[in-house]
Amino acid sequence: MSLRLILIGPPGVGKGTQSALLQERLGLHPISSGDIFRREIDAQTDLGRLAQRYIQHGELVPNGVTIEMMAKRLRNDDTRKDGFVLDGFPRTLRQAEALDEILFQMGMDLDKVVSIEVAEEIILHRLAGRMGCTKCGEIYNNKNKPPMREGLCDKCNGPLFVRSDDEPSTILERLRVFQETTAPVIEYYAKTGTLLRVDGGLGPDETYRQIIDPLTDGPS
Repeated sequence: MSLRLILIGPPGVGKGTQSALLQERLGLHPISSGDIFRREIDAQTDLGRLAQRYIQHGELVPNGVTIEMMAKRLRNDDTRKDGFVLDGFPRTLRQAEALDEILFQMGMDLDKVVSIEVAEEIILHRLAGRMGCTKCGEIYNNKNKPPMREGLCDKCNGPLFVRSDDEPSTILERLRVFQETTAPVIEYYAKTGTLLRVDGGLGPDETYRQIIDPLTDGPS
């Protein structure tokens, strides 16, 4: 099934988990601005160093940099053929408008913009225990998804770490930034009729069902 989706919501609602499920079950290509930024940071490119300064303080990377990067990825043949799921983009109204322009030039439309909604106290609980692998990027949580061996990734044996943007003080700032800059994007898509609101507090499989059922006229 070729679908073009956006997952939108504050950090900790499960966008990465749903993106992985959509890739596994439907073959959609996950496109995460966060993953792209982290690759650039690891490679210590000029873009990576610029992005790191913003990310470490829970701030958004400037629109121009993000838009150019995502446009290049969306124009690849695999996303045109198989469909995609955007995670972490667009985060601002300017990015949403730019995405409309990019897709129009490609002769493509969005199928749905999925707003994953979770209570703030649940988000804080989830992010407080989150860890990432330094090698493959796999995400763990010491409360509900602990690694089999403490401090090591189950997939690649890489060391785990707590991302700087998952420190408690930065989490609160990221939530504030979301409400200020990204929440208006939800209303933007609500006006276009493409918005689908789902409850992300019910677990990964139930959240996935809420996303897919309206697109397939039944369970998938």
